[in-house]
Amino acid sequence: MNLYNLAFNNIRRKKLRSALTMLGIIIGAATLVVLLGITAGATSAVKAETDQYMYDVVITPASSTGSYLMDAETVSKIRSRSNLFDFREVTSFRENVDGKDVIFEGTNDWKQVKLNGTPGVVISQQVADELGYDIGSKIKVKDQELTVTGIETSQVQSLYVYIDQDTAKQLVDGKVSAIYARTNGDPKTVADEIEEQISGVSVETKSEKVAEVQEMTDQALLFMGFIAGIALLVGIISVINTMLISVMERTRELGILKATGFTNREIKGSILFESGLLGLSGGVIGVILGIAGIMVIANVLKLTEYIPDMMPLWLILGVIAGATLLSVLAGLYPAMRASKLNVVEALRNE
Repeated sequence: MNLYNLAFNNIRRKKLRSALTMLGIIIGAATLVVLLGITAGATSAVKAETDQYMYDVVITPASSTGSYLMDAETVSKIRSRSNLFDFREVTSFRENVDGKDVIFEGTNDWKQVKLNGTPGVVISQQVADELGYDIGSKIKVKDQELTVTGIETSQVQSLYVYIDQDTAKQLVDGKVSAIYARTNGDPKTVADEIEEQISGVSVETKSEKVAEVQEMTDQALLFMGFIAGIALLVGIISVINTMLISVMERTRELGILKATGFTNREIKGSILFESGLLGLSGGVIGVILGIAGIMVIANVLKLTEYIPDMMPLWLILGVIAGATLLSVLAGLYPAMRASKLNVVEALRNE
């Protein structure tokens, strides 16, 4: 009898136990795929958001000023520098509207705001829900009335109003929250010069900003991988338990096989093959369920455009290979125990 056929037959013979063993691996593998996949997709989304603006430096008020806006004089000094060009300003401020703290933000590019209606004055869905505003409603801010022209559809969970940057700047007397710009020369050198020559500002280069985002996403990926790895480890432990019980139940059967000429190596190979098969099957099913989970979550989080980034080949193959390899390693001790069975004692076992 082929010992590998024997491994298949043993799995079929103990269907419930094999299924429960694979269930632990399936849950672990699916969790690993979903958590790492979603984290990878979110990382890509953040990077895309960072990269969409072509800038070398971003200039903001220094924390020591105690203000979140740069005055018109500071803005003028920045814009007059010969080593800066291609400016993009953003003005953001808070205003009390009907007893609620609402954030107003100026935008230069309405393509980045998903909305129903037309650009101009676009409120978040939360503003519409909590304050009862709709398209055509009037919002009073800084003693001026603005007419709502659209409602944002990306479901930002905050009280937000997007307005034209020129309007936002005008409402706060020419003040600006941040200035993005390209540089003539090394961005780091230019950034240091600006901080030395213009008081009350802080300057970050794009590379520093990207590095900061990268560090945060890497930490999130590591943490998610650790949590999901624990789930997979629990499944692997169930393989050890299953294979040990299988060896004990089949002691007499294994003794007969050894008595009829099967070598210790063949006995060990059969046990390892069986545990590896459980890991491979559980890994494949887990990956399939994980991919299905990613599709559902991506649709809920409106991240469908990043689905390819959530299912990298290294993740899919890595989870399947990892589940298989760990299951083989989990079966190593039971396999060694089976191969060392004393034939006479095994045949006496009932």
